[in-house]
Amino acid sequence: MAILRLRLPSVLLLSCAIAPWAMPSTASATTYYVRTDGGTDEQCNGRADAAYPGSGNNVDCAWSHPNYALPTNDRPRIDGGDTLIIGPGEYMIGWESPGLSTKSTRCDRSSPYDCYPASPPSGTPQQRTRILGAGHDTGCKAPPKLWGTNRVDLVFNLQDADNVEVGCLEITDKSDCVEFHANDDVRCERDAPPFGQWASIGIGAKRSKNVWLHDLNIHGLSGRGVMAGGLRDWTIERVRIHANGWAGWDGDVGEGESSNDGDIVFRNVEIAWNGCAERWQTGEPYACWAQEEGGYGDGLGTGKTDGHWLVEDSRIHHNTSDGLDLLYTDESKTATVVVRRVYAAANAGNQVKTAGNALIENSVIVGQCAYFHKKYDMSDGDMCRAYGNALSIGVGPKQTATVRHNTITGEGDCLILTSGGNATSRVDIYNNALIGQKDVTASDGDMRSCGHYADDSTAVVSFAGNAFWNVKDDMCPPGNVCGREPKIASSDMATFDPAPLAGSPLIDHATQNTSVTSDFLRQSRPMGAAADIGAVEYQGGTAAAARGAGAAPDASKAASSDAGDGSTIDGTSSGAVTPTQSSGWMIGTIAVASLLTAGVAAALRKHRGRKVG
Repeated sequence: MAILRLRLPSVLLLSCAIAPWAMPSTASATTYYVRTDGGTDEQCNGRADAAYPGSGNNVDCAWSHPNYALPTNDRPRIDGGDTLIIGPGEYMIGWESPGLSTKSTRCDRSSPYDCYPASPPSGTPQQRTRILGAGHDTGCKAPPKLWGTNRVDLVFNLQDADNVEVGCLEITDKSDCVEFHANDDVRCERDAPPFGQWASIGIGAKRSKNVWLHDLNIHGLSGRGVMAGGLRDWTIERVRIHANGWAGWDGDVGEGESSNDGDIVFRNVEIAWNGCAERWQTGEPYACWAQEEGGYGDGLGTGKTDGHWLVEDSRIHHNTSDGLDLLYTDESKTATVVVRRVYAAANAGNQVKTAGNALIENSVIVGQCAYFHKKYDMSDGDMCRAYGNALSIGVGPKQTATVRHNTITGEGDCLILTSGGNATSRVDIYNNALIGQKDVTASDGDMRSCGHYADDSTAVVSFAGNAFWNVKDDMCPPGNVCGREPKIASSDMATFDPAPLAGSPLIDHATQNTSVTSDFLRQSRPMGAAADIGAVEYQGGTAAAARGAGAAPDASKAASSDAGDGSTIDGTSSGAVTPTQSSGWMIGTIAVASLLTAGVAAALRKHRGRKVG
């Protein structure tokens, strides 16, 4: 993994539904304000949502910039448990921005990369410190923009910040460049001023606990959207991490500092187009790259980590390496991973990777690993990295991974790869629709993706109630539906839609009993004599909602701003009390199309034999 040193001392947002537990107490807390027509720290005390009147000092009015609240000398002017409301408009972060401290030991003309604000002072579990955009409580329709400049290392600092809430902000820069990019025309200027209006990282964090990030649009940074490790009990909701030049969320902040703990929850997030530069004025991705060219490209990746990870009701797509990479969860500890109602598609490596005790359910995984062929300047050598397996699962001794009620397709080597473990390890694969495609990594023999491959693993793998279609060697374990066309709305990679049609052999044929009582769209399961195979339960003709050609299933229909459906991070219950098709967050549809033919990628990697089954 390529790592940049972390120096740490169009918006698609939905209404901000704040859970009661997240609301801070008002005891001994002060609310401060920032607005573009405010004053300096001498002119205004920040305690009123009012413009500076033009004269006077210590007036009850707003500060004009977040630097006055969180100065670069790292001595905040707000206290733990206070609230800072940032008004509409734009706020430049970095060297030459208003309010830089003249007493800072880290920010000056010779070190403009260190001219980022102080981290918020820690609150308490009962009363978080809150940094919020104006309108956070009325839908966050026009979040204030914090944009980095002059090669500042990061735009928002959460180092050593505990018990903090950050919401309703846009975090970006105003440059098309990518730090250290292989293309000279794209690479950011780092060596001599003028550096340009670029920033490396959107949010940077280490050693931080009990943090709630919500309603954020983090995009277009030259490096990472978020670089955060050493976390405990973080919740990320309704956050978009889009088109950041190195990675979306990079959890590797340094050896011995990166492992996380507690509950790490991602809910209603979009992580997309990372590993691509962004045209800052239009949002268009370009100059996409990954590891063959010296880049990275994961949507979400970590260093070795503990913790209980929950990723649900989210879309992870078009990243230039792996989509969701949780393969580095520490198998020697108590780490768990739950992936629920996730749409993962068109990532150039593997779509989803887990390790240790894991549950993957009600998700749609479209392994279109060759999407970027002849698009956005990507190298063919970065297509279908790690053979482009759609779902990769690692287990250790005495660990269990469960894969149930998913629809999985892919044009890489295999739909499901398992690795590690021994005879005490289990992988249970139940009630999944496994739909093969032409394997673009194959050079001879059966040119279809395989259903399952065990890579140097003696773990016990059980299959029951699945449907296998168009897979290598016509794989067909006993107790599964095989050789019958699944009859879904679309099996083509360009328009893949997993909704069963009338007469589909998926309907009522999930033979393995599970606790899953809703589907990918939060519709009731079962709707007939038995549950359906795959992620989407047939609703008597309504499951295949009218979608235009090229549209992907809308994972936002599964979105919910809280865990009120009875689901838990350990996966002990995953059914909806009241099935719903909430569409609070509209990310939009994506058309995915592969132009790569079977022979192109074959020359780039050695084809290996497979142990199937």
